[in-house]
Amino acid sequence: MGRPTFITIFSSLLFSIFLFGQTQDFDKNEPYKRVFVDTDNFGESYLELLGKSYKEVVDNDTLQFSMLNDFAYYWHTRNLTKALEFTQEGLDLTALKEDELWNGRFQITQGAILLRMEKLDSAQRVLESAKKKVLNKDLAFLNTQLGYVYERRGQLDRAADYAMESLKLGNLNNDQKAIALAYSDLSNIFWKQSKFEKGLEYGLKSLEIFEERGINDLDYDFTLYVVGNNYMDLNEFDNALKYYDHAKSIGERYGFYNNLSDIYISLVELYCHINNFEAAEKAGKKAIKYAQLLENTFLLMRAYLSVGKSQNLQGKYSTAILSLQKSIEVATVNFGDKYYLSEAYETLGMAFAGNHNYMEAYKAFSEYDKLKKKVFTAEADQRIALLQTEFDVAQKENTILLQQSTIKKQNTNQILTSVIMGLLIFLLILGFVAIRNNRKKNVLLQVQNEEKEFLIKEIHHRVKNNLEVVSSLLSLQTAQISDAKIKDTMCQIQNRIQSMSMIHQNLYHGKHLTSIGMRPYFMNLANFILDSYGASNRISMVYKMKDIELNVDIATPIGLIVNELLTNSLKYAFPEDSEGIITIELVENRSLLELKVMDNGIGYTDKDKTRGTGFGTQLVRLLTQQLDGKMVLKNNEGTSVSFEFYHHKAA
Repeated sequence: MGRPTFITIFSSLLFSIFLFGQTQDFDKNEPYKRVFVDTDNFGESYLELLGKSYKEVVDNDTLQFSMLNDFAYYWHTRNLTKALEFTQEGLDLTALKEDELWNGRFQITQGAILLRMEKLDSAQRVLESAKKKVLNKDLAFLNTQLGYVYERRGQLDRAADYAMESLKLGNLNNDQKAIALAYSDLSNIFWKQSKFEKGLEYGLKSLEIFEERGINDLDYDFTLYVVGNNYMDLNEFDNALKYYDHAKSIGERYGFYNNLSDIYISLVELYCHINNFEAAEKAGKKAIKYAQLLENTFLLMRAYLSVGKSQNLQGKYSTAILSLQKSIEVATVNFGDKYYLSEAYETLGMAFAGNHNYMEAYKAFSEYDKLKKKVFTAEADQRIALLQTEFDVAQKENTILLQQSTIKKQNTNQILTSVIMGLLIFLLILGFVAIRNNRKKNVLLQVQNEEKEFLIKEIHHRVKNNLEVVSSLLSLQTAQISDAKIKDTMCQIQNRIQSMSMIHQNLYHGKHLTSIGMRPYFMNLANFILDSYGASNRISMVYKMKDIELNVDIATPIGLIVNELLTNSLKYAFPEDSEGIITIELVENRSLLELKVMDNGIGYTDKDKTRGTGFGTQLVRLLTQQLDGKMVLKNNEGTSVSFEFYHHKAA
């Protein structure tokens, strides 16, 4: 996240004066054009020229302070430490000249830089101090920076408050740049709240205003990136890539390191979505590179996080753990943004779980739960929805008042027309009240529905976590057992628990809260069991089924049945670590479900009845009875077990 203030540049006349060593004449009209305000004529020599030229200004404090403030602020896109040094120079100069207004404006720049250095408390203090010194027209940009402070702390409702305040000030002062900034910030906040449709709406509004200005600047660049984020989470990847590429070209043209790091972080995720992991790896390296150039821990933390996510998706859990631990280490104990920190712990938990280190996974998920509760509170969600409603209502009320004033001026001597217009206004107010009441009801219903869905997902998440904790405890206990039979039994118990845990994991991550897709579930379950028996390299799995979704009451016992049959095949069908194939087939035929588990192993003989404790066979029979099904065992070039269940019957 990086925003320019009033970035400036010299006119061609002033450039020629300095380049040829002539005496400058600041009495001429427009001796100083502001980059990204008056022009976008920004070249590589801009910082060098501006750094030399502001010192040459004499007898014009306002011009000198304006140039120095722009110079200091623009450095924040390249080097935060240098930017802070030049800002301090401005603060010292304005204090010496006793210019309170420009001292306050330098404080706004100082606050913008401090918050990007993760010094959030210091940033808030100087911004609050600047409020008392600057003009009303400066407050929109000041409130934008205060909004970023609260956004970094994870207080999205407070951040939305300041964005709304900036929007009001922009409308009051007819400041199109402030309005565009406010819409951009609201788009980013709604994106963080996972309200992507609303985030896209505000982002496109912002872009429309920026494009009317006809100048490509840092804020326009950032808004393109935010719109890309919303498109990506709406799974519109082609649109997302189009906006990211546009933002990237602007960032590379002007050297906006902060925006470039943001863009490449998002490109890592996009390339992962379309399974282009080579491109994702390159994007991750560039994200880290620009964050390091800027010396920005916020961007560096998120860059390592994006790399860790990519490695997780590729199953590179060990390297993912290292990347994610580095991300959390970069964040430090004073890292303000709980939103991204919660993502880091969640992704780390997944990496540990994928690496079968369930105890560390549990610790990471616990930290994730704590941070998530602080960011995504029901109160924050309701507050943002209320702010949106209040703003819409205020806009309509302003429109009504304007119409009433116009009517009175135009119809002073026309009594009949005044009466008619009064009636129209009355009807308009009645309609407005009705619309406002309906909107409040709709917002309340939507919030309640989202809260219920969130709570149900939380339950499945916690059940899954608790089952994994039990599995981890069993794993720890098993490691201390020397008896092979007891150890094997404990392993089987772990697999049964894991089969149930995966049900709740799919429900938590899936689109539906009461049903799961059986094909990906069977694939995850089989991979886990093969891995637990060390058979991944010698046993091949075949899945013959369509994308069938089953109710959790049916899916759970079926999952336990398949778990037992896979375990039996691995233990008895392929002796002496021989290779083989296991096939799982699931067919939905009207009201019947047909399940078949086959292997091409040595087959089943009467002598096999003495093997094992018989508990697994008894469990399969009980689960089959529970589903009102029937089981058929065949022994021909391997073992085949078939089941038929009534689809509409649950346990």
